[in-house]
Amino acid sequence: MTETVSLTPLRLAILGLVAMHPQSGYDLRKIFETTPMGNFSSSPGAIYPALKSLEKKGWVRGEPDKTDSLRPRLVYSITEQGDAILRAELEKPVTHEDLIWHFDLVMLRFAFIERVGHAQALRFLGQFRNEADAYVGYLEGLREQLREQLSPCGRLALEHGIQGSRGNVAWAEKAIRELEKLDTQKEVRK
Repeated sequence: MTETVSLTPLRLAILGLVAMHPQSGYDLRKIFETTPMGNFSSSPGAIYPALKSLEKKGWVRGEPDKTDSLRPRLVYSITEQGDAILRAELEKPVTHEDLIWHFDLVMLRFAFIERVGHAQALRFLGQFRNEADAYVGYLEGLREQLREQLSPCGRLALEHGIQGSRGNVAWAEKAIRELEKLDTQKEVRK
C-alpha cells in the first residue's frame, strides 16, 4: 500500500522531471531557470536540499556520472518507491479546495499526468471541469447575494473570479475534446 503523503510543489516537480528521464541537480536547475517551472524554484538553495531529501526518503537515487572527470556529477533517477508516490499524487481527485488554494499544484499534476495513463488524464480533466463549473455557480450566487453590499471594485474583483473560472471550464472542455480526438485517431490507425 502506498503511504499517504503530501508533496510540496518543488518535490512534485522534481519527481515528475526525474521520472521523465534521469537528471542532475544542474539539469533541474536549468529547467527551473528557463521555463515556467521556475515558479516552483530556481534556487540552488532549494533544489539541492530537496533532491537530498527525496534521496533520503528513497524516492530518487543519485548515481555518479562522468566518474573520470575531476567533478563527477550525480544524476538522479526515480526509484520504484518514488514512482509509487508520484503516481499516487497524480491519481488524487481534483477538489474544490485544490482549484481555489493550490491551482499551480493542480496544473503541475496535469503536466505529468500521462505518467498514469490517458484514461486518468481524461478523468482528471472531467473532475477539473466539474469543480471549476461548480465554483462558477458558487461565485455567481455570491454576486447575487452581495449585490447591494459590494463596492464597484469588489464586484469587479468577483467578476474576475467568475470569468477566470469560466475560462478554466472552457480550457478543460477543449482539452477533453483534444484528448478524445487523439483516441479516435489512434483507433482509426489500428
